[in-house]
Amino acid sequence: MRKYYVLYRFYVAFALIAVGILIHLTVHKGWQWSWIFYTLGLGTILWDIFIGPMMYLQKLVTDGDVDGAKDILNSIKFPNLLIKPVRQGYYMLKSNFDMANQNLDDAEANIRKSLANKSSLVPQQEGVSYLQLGTIAMQKGDSKEALKNLKIAIQKGLPDDDNKATAYLQLCSLYAQRREIKVAKEYLRRANNCKIKNDEIKQQLREINKQMARA
Repeated sequence: MRKYYVLYRFYVAFALIAVGILIHLTVHKGWQWSWIFYTLGLGTILWDIFIGPMMYLQKLVTDGDVDGAKDILNSIKFPNLLIKPVRQGYYMLKSNFDMANQNLDDAEANIRKSLANKSSLVPQQEGVSYLQLGTIAMQKGDSKEALKNLKIAIQKGLPDDDNKATAYLQLCSLYAQRREIKVAKEYLRRANNCKIKNDEIKQQLREINKQMARA
């Protein structure tokens, strides 16, 4: 039910205003009641313009409903009107979907839009953005750009040990490719010191430890 409300929220808002007008015109002293519908309708429209359904979007992503999240994301018609912290999250989420579909150019463009709308309310989001830029550069084979962005990500700060370990492991791999084994092992040491929760990252760490033991 909530999904349909979010998808058709503009229609709901206009219906509330229409009910308010109807009461205003047809009921004796209807203006005393119609203002409630005007306020609800106008509030819904303003909320949608400046905040949007981002909280509901995050819940869908957390619950694993990717298709539902995409439907809601596509229903946001004027993202540039969203307030800055919400706009930052909107472009970041778009970039996540682009990366999942291997649309690397679109993902990079949306991450840069997210960075252009960075907010002091979510400071560590900047670090995550640079981490993603580093990952994209690695996938494109641009090791120089990858190194630069991964180091910026660490400098800006990452929100948890899973993200930190990801950055360290990618830096370890890049330096190992450059035959700078001492530097690579230092980043591997930092990754090993992280309290990793994600099973995929744990497996990646085990594999790189095996490879570096033979280096």
